[in-house]
Amino acid sequence: MQPMVLILGAGRKRIGYSVARFLAQKGFRTFMHFRTDHHERSEMDAELKALGANPVWFQADLASEGQVKALFESLDTHSVRLDALVHAAGLWRMIPWRETRAADIEEHFRANTLGLLLPVIEAGKRMVSQPEGGTITLLGDWAISRPYCQYLAYFASKGAIPTLTRALAVELGTENPKVRVNCVEPGPAMLPDTLSKLDKNEAIAATLVQTEGSPENVAQAVWSLIDNSFITGASLTVDGGRSVWAGGR
Repeated sequence: MQPMVLILGAGRKRIGYSVARFLAQKGFRTFMHFRTDHHERSEMDAELKALGANPVWFQADLASEGQVKALFESLDTHSVRLDALVHAAGLWRMIPWRETRAADIEEHFRANTLGLLLPVIEAGKRMVSQPEGGTITLLGDWAISRPYCQYLAYFASKGAIPTLTRALAVELGTENPKVRVNCVEPGPAMLPDTLSKLDKNEAIAATLVQTEGSPENVAQAVWSLIDNSFITGASLTVDGGRSVWAGGR
């Protein structure tokens, strides 16, 4: 039977979509989540169909318990099994620390923490009941260990992900040893279009490999964690060595 993967946060041609393409090439059927519809979706749908992924799309606010439950109930009508979940959704917004307000903090925690836990809990319920188990891969951020300025609310919410990875691995793995939870922490793998050429060059120079990464690098890391049955509760940094090199900014 064709393995099934649900990709959360795959409504644009960014990391979530690159993971979907990579897994489609590995033979997975893709269930694709988005919060806000985007003109790129029709093109992505065609590309995935050409790879044999037969995608099905779901729209939901992942911080809404009702919408998350509805998403998974709809998913159940398409498949009796969920082999893998990849959570690539999130919010990244620049706010100077002096201007950070409660509403900003709550917005980031809703998107990056609550919006992670609600769907993972639903996926976990299904995976622990499956004899074959399943894998959950969360997308974190390398910079929680070396944060940069003006993203305080973002880092507060993203910093929870490695801890949640370990806690979820324990909770789910003790119920079904074939359920594994891991995390990938991307570095400069898809620099924003708004970044100046100077800032982009500085980000690249701050890596040990002296090159910008790609979403495909992250997708390869996700696959390695799905494929290796002896890894759970781990966080894998994919940043070209930026987090360990003191010579960069």
